[in-house]
Amino acid sequence: MTLRVTPLTPDLVSAWALLFGACASSCFCRYWHFEGTKNDWLARLAFSPETNEEEQRTRLAVGHPSARGLVALEGEDVVGWLKLSPRSAVPKLRRLPVYRALDLGPEDDVMSIGCLLVHPSYRRRGVARALVREALVVAKASGARAVEAYPHRRGEELRDEELWMGPVALFEEEGFRALDGNAAYPVLRCAFEGHVAGE
Repeated sequence: MTLRVTPLTPDLVSAWALLFGACASSCFCRYWHFEGTKNDWLARLAFSPETNEEEQRTRLAVGHPSARGLVALEGEDVVGWLKLSPRSAVPKLRRLPVYRALDLGPEDDVMSIGCLLVHPSYRRRGVARALVREALVVAKASGARAVEAYPHRRGEELRDEELWMGPVALFEEEGFRALDGNAAYPVLRCAFEGHVAGE
C-alpha cells in the first residue's frame, strides 16, 4: 500500500465524501459544530445527511477552521480522515459533561483531533497511525504548542464504528499522555519540545 497523507482541499472533497459513504457515516464531520439537541442531531443524520455534507463543503471552500483535517490517499481514493482543527474551533467539546469541568488550560495554540475515520477495507493497515503522525507534523509546523485527542475507553474492546475518536493505544504509542479526564473519556495530549503539558 502506497499511502499519502495531505490536508483536505476542495478538489479532494468529493473523494472524501465517498469515504463517509463507505463507512455508513452520515455526519460528514459536523457533529462538533451542530448546536441543536441530541434528538435534532439524530434526525439530521437520518433524514438530512446532505445538510452535513454541504455544510462541510461550504466551510472548506472558504477555509473555515472547523473544516480542516487530513486525508489519507491510496492512489486517488481517500481511505482515511482525521479532523485537525484549533481547539477554539470546537467549543462544543468543552461543553460536554465529560469535559466541561476539566481545566485544560488556554485554547491558544492547541490543536484538537476531533475524529478518525478509516475505510473498512483499509482498517488495521496503518492508516490511522499515518494520519496521527502527520497531524503532529502539521500541528508543530503551524506553531501549535500541543495536540489533544479525546478517545473513548471501555472495559471491553470497542467495535470499529465506536472508535471514531481514535484508539487510546494508538495515541499513547505516538507520544500522547493523559492530561485529565475520567477513565472512560481521557484527554490525551502530545506537547511539543519547549512546552510542558498543562501549561
